[in-house]
Amino acid sequence: MTDTTEDTGIWVTIREAPVAVKALLIGNFVNKLGWFLQVFLVLFLTTSKGFTDVQAGTALGVYGGGTVVGLIIGGSLSDKIGPRAAVLISMFGMAGFVLAIAYVPSYTAVLIVVALAGAVGQFYRPASAALLTELTPKHRQVMIFAVYRLTMNVGATAAPLVGAALVAISWDLLFIGEALAALAYAAVAIIALPKRRSAATSADDGSVQDAPAEPAAAGNYLSVLRDYKYVLFLVCMFINAAIYMQYLAVLPLHMKADGLSTWWFSAVVALNGFIVITCELLVTKVVQHWAPKLVVIAGFVLLGGGLAFYALPGGVAIFVIGTLLWTLAEIIAGPTMFAYPGMAAPPQLLGRYVGSAHAMFGLGSALGPFLGVWIWNNSGTDVWLWCGLAGLVGIVLAAIGMPGKPVGATEEPAVDMTPATEPLPSETS
Repeated sequence: MTDTTEDTGIWVTIREAPVAVKALLIGNFVNKLGWFLQVFLVLFLTTSKGFTDVQAGTALGVYGGGTVVGLIIGGSLSDKIGPRAAVLISMFGMAGFVLAIAYVPSYTAVLIVVALAGAVGQFYRPASAALLTELTPKHRQVMIFAVYRLTMNVGATAAPLVGAALVAISWDLLFIGEALAALAYAAVAIIALPKRRSAATSADDGSVQDAPAEPAAAGNYLSVLRDYKYVLFLVCMFINAAIYMQYLAVLPLHMKADGLSTWWFSAVVALNGFIVITCELLVTKVVQHWAPKLVVIAGFVLLGGGLAFYALPGGVAIFVIGTLLWTLAEIIAGPTMFAYPGMAAPPQLLGRYVGSAHAMFGLGSALGPFLGVWIWNNSGTDVWLWCGLAGLVGIVLAAIGMPGKPVGATEEPAVDMTPATEPLPSETS
C-alpha cells in the first residue's frame, strides 16, 4: 500500500483497523474511564480508613513501584503466553485486588494488596501495545498509537469526575466501579482479541490474515539490554518522563512562590489537556512521516526548552508560553515514542521491548517528582535549567540511538537482530 498522507490519515486508519485493534481502543477507554485508584487512594486511606497522611502517601508510592514491576512482568507475559492472555490476567486480577483494598483489615494488608493491584493492573499495557503493533501496518502505527493515546487521555480526564460522583454516594461504589471497568475490558478481550499471538496479523494492505503459531525464539530482558542503541532510547524514555512530570511536582510550587493562585496552576494544566486531546491527532498526521530520530529530537527541544522557559522572569505569561512549548513537545513526540519500541523489536521480544519502554517511562514518572522537588528546595528556579540540560542529553541519546529515516524507508538496521517486519509488521508510558 502506498504510504501517503491520505493512506495514513486519522479516519482511514481507524476505519480500516482490524476488529481486534478497535476492541483494544474501546477497552482501553473503558478501563481508563474507571481509573480511580491512583487518583483517590490517598483520600480513601485518610478519610475512610483513618490512616495518617504519611501512611497514605507511602501506599501511593508502593502502588507506583508496583506499576513499574508490573510493566516488566507484563512484557514477559505477552511474549510467553500471548497478549490476549496477559490482558485477561491483568483485568481479572485488577478487579479482584481493587475490591480487596476496600475490605482488608490492616495497613500491612493494604500495602500488599495495593502493590499487587499496581503490578497486575499494568500487565495489559505491554500486551495491548504489542498487539497493536502486530495488527497494524507499519506505516500506520504512529497514528494508531496517537488514537490509543487519545482514548487513554479522554478516559483519564473524565475518570476523576466520575469517581467524585461515585464517592459522593459511597466509597464502595468507587472500587466496584473500577472493578467493573476492568471486567468490561476483559469481556472485550474475550470476544474480540485473537487467542494466539500470531493467529491474526496484518498484511501490508491492512487486511488481517491467519498465520500459524510458531514457538517463540529464546530471549529475555538481557537480550533487550544487548541492543545498546535501544538502551539509549530507554534512557530517553526515562528522561522524558522525569522532566515531564515537573509540571505536576515543581510547577505548582513555583507558581505559588510567585504569588499566583491555585486557579492559575489549574488553568495551565487544563490548557495542556485541552491541546493534547484536540490537536495530537492532527499533528500526528504530519509528523508520522518524519524519521523517529527527528521527531524525538524535536520533542526534547520543545520539552526541555519549554521547561527551561519557566526560569525566566515575567509572571503568568512565562508560565503560559512555557506550557505551550512543552505541550507541543508532547503532541509531536508522544505517539512516536510509544510506537517506536514495536518498530525496533524483533518479533520474539516484542512484549519485552514494549514492556521495558513503558517501565522506564513509569520509573521516570515515579522518580522525577522526587528529584525535581529536591532540586527546587535546594536551588529554586534552577530546577528548570536542569530540566533543559536533561533535554539536551535526550537529544544526544536520540541522535545516536534512533534511525534517521522515516518508517518504511531503506536503511541499515539499527541493530544486528531480526527486523520486526518478519513475519509480523513492525510498528509504543
